[in-house]
Amino acid sequence: MVGALVTAALVVKAQQPRKVYRVGWLGPGNATTTGLSTDIFKKELRDLGYAEGQNVILDLRYADGEVERLPSLAAELVALKPDVIVAVTTPATRAAKEATSTIPIVMTFVSDPIGSGFIASLAHPRGNVTGVVDFGIDVAAKTLELVRTVVPKAGRIAILINDNPSHPSQLKEIQDAATRIGLTVLPTMARSPEDLDSAFASLKKENAGALIVLGGLPHTAQRQKIAELALKSVLPTIFLTRHYVVAGGLLSYGPSFAQMHTLPATFVDRIFKGSKPGDLPVEQPTKFELVINLKTAQALGLTIPQSLLLR
Repeated sequence: MVGALVTAALVVKAQQPRKVYRVGWLGPGNATTTGLSTDIFKKELRDLGYAEGQNVILDLRYADGEVERLPSLAAELVALKPDVIVAVTTPATRAAKEATSTIPIVMTFVSDPIGSGFIASLAHPRGNVTGVVDFGIDVAAKTLELVRTVVPKAGRIAILINDNPSHPSQLKEIQDAATRIGLTVLPTMARSPEDLDSAFASLKKENAGALIVLGGLPHTAQRQKIAELALKSVLPTIFLTRHYVVAGGLLSYGPSFAQMHTLPATFVDRIFKGSKPGDLPVEQPTKFELVINLKTAQALGLTIPQSLLLR
């Protein structure tokens, strides 16, 4: 009789449906340009035991380069009542946070989450937001070191910026670092794809010796054009993410792209298992990558120092 009762209990337990989690993904790019991002995220989820279509559903929303669409896309995701929303970049995180104060939000590629008002502190986020910071402000200043290594004679360094909320802080760090080592910084605004041609024309008139691109929309979506204009202008260009170098840019230095998308999956897993986002300390990347396009270097007539190649 005891054996029969145990067997019956096991049968009932086996028949209980597994929990199917729902994850919203909010990004400023498009499905084509950010496909690798979601692929990395999905693979990490699979490694953690979540199979799409079986015990997890992913609702993907892309702004296609139009940041103003993010609030409405965030509202769409909130209406689906997901268990968690993954927000990529500062604008996406802001849109998600304004859309909900209860659904957990996991951010990534955010440079200043405290200054942006997303969290109280890295150790104790509080609220419904946690995730990964990208060290964008610190890394931006370090790009000057790379400029001096690759183009040691460049004294006037242009900085390509747009309306990205993290750019003022990044620009200030670069300007402070440039002042200490005697370099002149030339901030150059390009808010739209149409602005890029005139921006590069002005850089030529200003005798810029190198260019640092801080990225973010619309620059990310126009990385191919930026790479082509830089090559045409014979202007060594440094970026913060590898996508630009793959598109033909010279060099990039920043947090590992793969790690910035695997870490959010671990946060999602912990939230699924009952952790509250406000109790999960924000993490910082531990892996950084230096990417050099030797073909572009050759086209620019540059010899990359062996010390940099070894790094």
